[in-house]
Amino acid sequence: MKIIKLMFRNIFRHKLRAILTMLGVAVAVMAFGLLRTIIATWNSGSSNAAPDRLVTRDKASFVLSIPLADMQQIEHVPGVKEVSYMNWFGGVYIDQQHFFPRMACSTNIWDAYPEYVVPPDQLKAYNDDRHGCIIGRKLVEKYGFKIGDIIQLAGDIYPGQWQFVVRGIYTGNKPTIDETAMYFHWEYLNEYLEKNNPSHANNVGWYVVKIANPSNAAQVSAEVDGLFENSSAETKTETEKAFQAEFVAMYGAIITGLQIVSYVIIGIIFLVLANTMVMTARERIREYAVLKTLGFTTAHLATLIAGESLSIALLGGAIGIILTFPICAGFGKAFADFFPLMVMEPMTFILAGGLAVLVGILAAIFPIERVMNMKIIDGLRQVG
Repeated sequence: MKIIKLMFRNIFRHKLRAILTMLGVAVAVMAFGLLRTIIATWNSGSSNAAPDRLVTRDKASFVLSIPLADMQQIEHVPGVKEVSYMNWFGGVYIDQQHFFPRMACSTNIWDAYPEYVVPPDQLKAYNDDRHGCIIGRKLVEKYGFKIGDIIQLAGDIYPGQWQFVVRGIYTGNKPTIDETAMYFHWEYLNEYLEKNNPSHANNVGWYVVKIANPSNAAQVSAEVDGLFENSSAETKTETEKAFQAEFVAMYGAIITGLQIVSYVIIGIIFLVLANTMVMTARERIREYAVLKTLGFTTAHLATLIAGESLSIALLGGAIGIILTFPICAGFGKAFADFFPLMVMEPMTFILAGGLAVLVGILAAIFPIERVMNMKIIDGLRQVG
């Protein structure tokens, strides 16, 4: 008990240094948590992928379209339950700063994505209106859209002025579902292409293939691709998770860099805390010698030093973890177009806390080693 009391008194003997060290640890832990949260958010698309959904696209490139006529052949592949399709539309709302995903899709796309919940009356109104669209709840929160509003887009991939009527608002059936997209009828887009660019009409961006048994995903994928082998539009079929992972892989260098930086930050925590503990040990070397003469064992002194280092690390780490929540929320709000949902995983905070403990232990090793090898007479001669 005396050791514990002495340990807490020692922590704040130099209040400014202790507080600055804790703040340094807190900022580093907060930065670690933010970076790991960004990485988790970046990977969240593949984590939400359904095992019974495959994606069929052009083999050469995702930006190339594939014939709508392929759909009938895909539907007859054994193990396929239903086929729907989508097109990336692009377009500009207000200006380039107001980005959100906009896609043309088949009418049965909502069966393929049961995690997108649309009220039945709104879905019916959407199906009855060729110019209708369904938008995510977060677009409503951001722009104030409501049922019946007209959204006007300037076309970029598909030039012209486009008008869509909000007929429905979808929500996710769990917190990690993206609610920032806009979906409208593929037929509306195709009518435009038939009039203005017939060579690109009756094509889709990719197919969403629902299968009966997820364990047969590889076999079904091979059979689908085999249908169009050596054709003018060969396909690549893969699980939705693999499809999403390809987008993440395009930014692989950035993600790897963020991962490296997140652990470099832990090294900074160690250097900051180790510097404080080394300075503390040097200043108190005579005190440790006096304590030894009074009967304190080396184990007592090691506990005193380790406890002080761990306490600073844990207090700073706790402050950093608490700060991570508002910082991540603010970051997500500031960059909502790129990170519509900040995924704060429990493992991030467990890892941050565990690393803070590890740093506290490592930072105490050198001062403890010095005290263990110290002779009392040499310690008493030491001038701080």
